[in-house]
Amino acid sequence: MNKRSLQRQQLNDKMLILASINQVISPPIGWVKAIRTSLGMSMLQLGNKLSKSKQGIADIEKREIEGGITIKALREVGEALDMKLVYGFVPIDGSLEALIEKKALKLATKIVMRTSNTMRLEDQENSNERIEKAIKERTNSLKQEMPKILWD
Repeated sequence: MNKRSLQRQQLNDKMLILASINQVISPPIGWVKAIRTSLGMSMLQLGNKLSKSKQGIADIEKREIEGGITIKALREVGEALDMKLVYGFVPIDGSLEALIEKKALKLATKIVMRTSNTMRLEDQENSNERIEKAIKERTNSLKQEMPKILWD
């Protein structure tokens, strides 16, 4: 196993841990306000812990809902609430390998079909089976090489 594959596998293992919480839906009022109010903590009390005014806390809660809050600010709020911010990315396709497979298949299909169209114009058309085999082979080749064009 080469270094990049090992790195990818280790990262994928970490992402799988996050996948179990992938279905968690954020509270409509935002995590900060939901946690603060469920603890019975006022804006003033949280503000004191963060050296911010009541309005500063209202601004943090508003920015969280709007998606304009920074990770740093969320981390600071978490620390003030004796909590730890956890964030990460979870591949939509389930794993990094599945993501790579999808991208490689898409690129391989594009390459093979371009060649196939050229051959058809030259009256040298290939069978569907041969085209499918070429796509599969090219996909495997792209997964091995991992060219940067895979991400264009």
